[in-house]
Amino acid sequence: MSTIQIQNFLSKYNYDVRLSGNARWIDQKCTYDVVQIIADCILEYTQSSTSIPFTVKDIWDSKYAQENVQAIFSKPDPSQKSRNEYDKYFGQPIKLLAYSQVLIETKVGTRYSYEINNLELLKDIALRPLNTLNFLTLYIEKVLVDSELAASFNYFLERQDKESYQQLKETFTLFTITHTPINGSTECGRIFSKVINPLAFKYKKCGTKKGYISENLITLQDITYNRSNWRDELSGKSKQISRQEHQSLEHLPSKNYREYLVQKAKKDVRKFNDKYRNGKSEIYQLGENILASQIHHIFTKSDFPEIADYLENLIAITPNQHFCMAHPENKTTYIDKNFQYICLIAKCSSIMENLTHSKGLKIYDFEDYCFVLNVGFKTDKFDYIRPLDFASIIKQIDFFCSDCLGGVYSDLVEKNYPKI
Repeated sequence: MSTIQIQNFLSKYNYDVRLSGNARWIDQKCTYDVVQIIADCILEYTQSSTSIPFTVKDIWDSKYAQENVQAIFSKPDPSQKSRNEYDKYFGQPIKLLAYSQVLIETKVGTRYSYEINNLELLKDIALRPLNTLNFLTLYIEKVLVDSELAASFNYFLERQDKESYQQLKETFTLFTITHTPINGSTECGRIFSKVINPLAFKYKKCGTKKGYISENLITLQDITYNRSNWRDELSGKSKQISRQEHQSLEHLPSKNYREYLVQKAKKDVRKFNDKYRNGKSEIYQLGENILASQIHHIFTKSDFPEIADYLENLIAITPNQHFCMAHPENKTTYIDKNFQYICLIAKCSSIMENLTHSKGLKIYDFEDYCFVLNVGFKTDKFDYIRPLDFASIIKQIDFFCSDCLGGVYSDLVEKNYPKI
C-alpha cells in the first residue's frame, strides 16, 4: 500500500491516548521487524480470513510461529516455558495492531480475542519489513498528532540538543503517567525509545540511546529488535539508504532470519501466482501446461544474497523450466544466461501488469525492481529510470543481455516480451 493509502486508513480513527487511556498503543517489543513477523504469523494462522477469531496464545502456539520465532530469535520453545516473555513478544505487537484498528479487539471477561479488520493493510505490513517500518512511523505520527504531542517531538527533531531531548523525555513521561496506568519513569523510558527512534531514523536525526540523546544518527540497526544477532541492515534496501551505502554493508542479517525472509518471499510469490494467475508459469511456453510449482531466483541466491528475498527477483515456473532450462541438467549452481533473459522479460511483464493494473494486491515495488536489476547487472543504470517506465527497463535489459537476443530460446521471446 502507498503512504497515502495508509494515511487515509489512519485518518478514519482518533488515537488520542488521553481519551483511550491505553498505554499499550506501542510497547517495548514493537519494533518493525517483530511487528512484521507477528503480522505474518496472524495471516498464516487465519489463512487470511477476516472471520476467524484468535487469541495471543493461539498465535504463539501455532506451528508456523514456533518454527520461525525459535529459529530467528533463538528463543526457547514457546510451548515449554518463558510464558511472560512470549506474552510480551506476541501480545505487544498484537495490541499495537488492535489499537491502530488493523485488528479488532474484543474482551470477554478477562480474555481478549482478535479478528482482522483490514486484511489489505495487514498483508502489506507482513509483506516486507520495510513496509512495516513505513506503517509504524505513520502510525506513531498519527497517535502523536491526535494526542497533541507532535509539537514536542518535532521541536526535538529540529533542535537536536540535550535540552530539547530532556524536555521531550520529561513531557512524554509526564503525559504517559498522567493519562495511562503506567506509573514509573523507567517503563516510560523504554516505551519512549520505541516512539522517538523510528521517527529519528525516518528523518535522519539523532534519537535516544541508554537514556540520553544519541551521539550519532539513528540507523536501521538501532531500531531492530535483536541487534546482537542481526548486526546490520536487513537485506531489503531502505529507500533512505543509497545504493552505494547498501552495497558497502559489511554484514548480512543472521542466517536464520535471512532464510526466513527468502522462504517467505517465495511463499508470497507462490500464493500470488496461484490466486491471480491460476498457478500457471510466468513464462509462457507452448505445450508447457504443468502448474508452476517452482519459485526460481533469476539472479542466484548464492551470487546475490542481498537480493535473495526480493519478490522482484523471484519467478514462478514449471519443474521442467526450472531444472532443465534455468539449470541445465539440474545443475542448480549454474544459470543458463539465455533462459535468464527469458525470465527477465517475463518477470518485467508480471511486474508491469501488477503495478499498472487496477485490480488485485500490489505486491511489487518499482524502486525495488530497479535495485534488483542494478545489483544483478552490477550497474546503476536503472537508478535513472522514471517510475513505471517499463519501456526503458526493457531497453536496458536488452542492452545487458545483448548476447542472448538470438539465443537458443529465441522462440520464447515474442510470447513473453512485455506488451508496452
